[in-house]
Amino acid sequence: MVAILANLRQKPAIIFHPIAAYVKRGATMDKAIYLAMSSGQNIMSAQAIHANNLANANTNGFQADFAQARAMGVYYGDGHPTRAYAMTESPGTDFNRGALIETGRDLDMAVVGDGWIAVQAPDGSEAYTRMGSLKVDPNGQLLTATDLPVLGDGGPISLPPADKITLGADGTITIRPTGQPPEVLSIVDRIKLVKPDYADLDKGVDGLMRRLDGGQQEPDASIRLQSGFVESSNVNPVDELTAIMALARQFEINVKMMKVMEENSDAARQVLRSS
Repeated sequence: MVAILANLRQKPAIIFHPIAAYVKRGATMDKAIYLAMSSGQNIMSAQAIHANNLANANTNGFQADFAQARAMGVYYGDGHPTRAYAMTESPGTDFNRGALIETGRDLDMAVVGDGWIAVQAPDGSEAYTRMGSLKVDPNGQLLTATDLPVLGDGGPISLPPADKITLGADGTITIRPTGQPPEVLSIVDRIKLVKPDYADLDKGVDGLMRRLDGGQQEPDASIRLQSGFVESSNVNPVDELTAIMALARQFEINVKMMKVMEENSDAARQVLRSS
């Protein structure tokens, strides 16, 4: 999902190759062209963040990323900065909750209020998600829709063959073993539910939340699940699309500014040649 950010951040330099060509020709450009270049590059970074949000508008449990820009003053020796570069950054994650969507499926669950489902990330670390659409693989392991093992009291959860699986409001997993009558039920494990402080969480490029210190969060018995529901993404597609269009217009302004700087440079060169 969010791997698109890393890919797009490596490509903006291609757009600014004409500037490098001007330098090679010995053009005496105003330093303002570098300001426009910096702004354009960071606008593309902001577009990548909003584009990633928009691409995940239908991803269950997805938490949107914020994007903001701030001025970075350029200091040379004593005195006040005469120029400032723009810098785009993602200051955090939008923790507002998405809507609950009823599915009626036994292995779908939504976290009610604050809280997270603990899963095992591909690197083996503990991570957290609100994507509650689960499945059981042929080996009996309980997985998320993205094939991440769900953690229980003793690590990844494995289930014996069962005719029915029920998820309790506290995360308890109850099964009816294969071939047994309806009254024969067995509690096999409990999904690990956690509620860390938002300030202690960091979102990775894989879309999973982790503790900033890399540690593991203790289970929280107060968290409740709603079985048969999933949580929708909290992305507002209209807001994201509007932001992308506004950034595109800003990018065009910076490209025009670079063109004006090129024209000014050419005019100055002509004056120097004629004098």
